[in-house]
Amino acid sequence: MKQGPRERRVHSHNAIDELVASRTDLLALYSRIAGHQPFNSDREIPELFKSFCEILVDYTANAHFHLYKYIEENNERRRSVREIARLNYPKISATTESIVRFNDKYDHGIDKIDLELLKMDLSALGEILADRIELEDQVVQAMKKS
Repeated sequence: MKQGPRERRVHSHNAIDELVASRTDLLALYSRIAGHQPFNSDREIPELFKSFCEILVDYTANAHFHLYKYIEENNERRRSVREIARLNYPKISATTESIVRFNDKYDHGIDKIDLELLKMDLSALGEILADRIELEDQVVQAMKKS
């Protein structure tokens, strides 16, 4: 059954709300981890980091499966939204690849890793997330316009 404009708007607004909520959780945990530097003597970091990696993957998947897939499947009818998504999606995909590489590198934990390397990787990830959020916000703002 085809969705009408109202149902599509409700769906897209729900997807936006979920994206923003998962992003907020991710950034809060990122800040908590960053606030614990240097990592070498903090016993709380391994568990925080494990939670961070889980939320990082959830956020990334949430964006893809609830927002971008919705647009890709032509459920979004507004040309302006589709155009902004078309322009931004390749860049967002590149950030997804970086996020997956980060997660793959650290999903086993941080007990036996170079803490200086972790510090640099977290810093780089922060920049990647900032870029991604900026791109996502362009799509979100277009979707919020009625």
